[in-house]
Amino acid sequence: MPDPHALPARGRVGVLLPRDLPVRDVLPYARRAEELGFEQLWVVEDLGWRGGIAQAATVLATTTKVTVGIGILPAGARNVCFAAMELATLAQLHPGRLIAGVGHGMPGWMRQAGAWPAGPLTLIKEYATALRRLLRGEPGPADGRYVRCEGVVLTETPATEAVPPVVLGVRGPRSQAAAGEVADGLLLAEPAAPAYVTASLHQLGPTAAARHPEIVTYDAAAVDDDEEAALARVRAGLEAIGEPDWAAHIDPLPFAAELRAHRAACPDGREFARTMPAAWVRELSIAGTPDQARVAIDARHAAGATGVVLAPAGPAALSSLDSLARALPRRP
Repeated sequence: MPDPHALPARGRVGVLLPRDLPVRDVLPYARRAEELGFEQLWVVEDLGWRGGIAQAATVLATTTKVTVGIGILPAGARNVCFAAMELATLAQLHPGRLIAGVGHGMPGWMRQAGAWPAGPLTLIKEYATALRRLLRGEPGPADGRYVRCEGVVLTETPATEAVPPVVLGVRGPRSQAAAGEVADGLLLAEPAAPAYVTASLHQLGPTAAARHPEIVTYDAAAVDDDEEAALARVRAGLEAIGEPDWAAHIDPLPFAAELRAHRAACPDGREFARTMPAAWVRELSIAGTPDQARVAIDARHAAGATGVVLAPAGPAALSSLDSLARALPRRP
């Protein structure tokens, strides 16, 4: 059985299952992604849409080899003992095919749900520490400020080689440094230019980097023989870049100052993305001809990403899978 923690000879390429994909298309999408050769399929848990664990279980059951990632489970909304039970069950039923993404959650959504803590960094550290111990069959750690599972032991846990990696979907230096201490890597659930991937890997710290952590990126993606058409389709996926809480994401970019100035001059994110220079769009997405998209994927792998996840741009996600697959690495 493959070791899910082992660093492959080349990085993996996955695809995102969009949160707004019509329910009738969810299973055909998952099966088609696997048929086309995508190695990972990531499901989304956003407030008001679909549950991440329910989606992951269904996708795992309808496919045979694709690895399924959950991105992301908000720590404040899911009791760690019961989350561990769900994840351990999936890992037992589908060994070696699960990655668990955990994060702070969007503050606005979490406050709506009454689940935003006073100390989000403390919570995520306690949560990831406890979750990984429970998944390994070890007793829960001493009770912390937020996480209480001291002495809890799961009766049923996956085999050692099938324990799912726990990656933190966080940004910012303090949160990413915490991931280096308590998790198996990072999920960069935002456009991840190579410079940002490298900077995030550095934030994990040298000890974590030596363990070959998982670094998974989400990127708006469109592949077309007409480069301009592909670039036009991904622009909507870049509208949020430049907002104040994106500082950690923007700082490593070689055009950070120009990007901030351009964002300040635009009335809203839509105009900002529509008028962004094409060179920036190329850097911040996986877009263009198949060869150009493949180069962008390779650049992220070279920067340290172990998995590059393509988020289909445009309204026709199911039909776009075939075009996105044209960017998959050529097999020897």
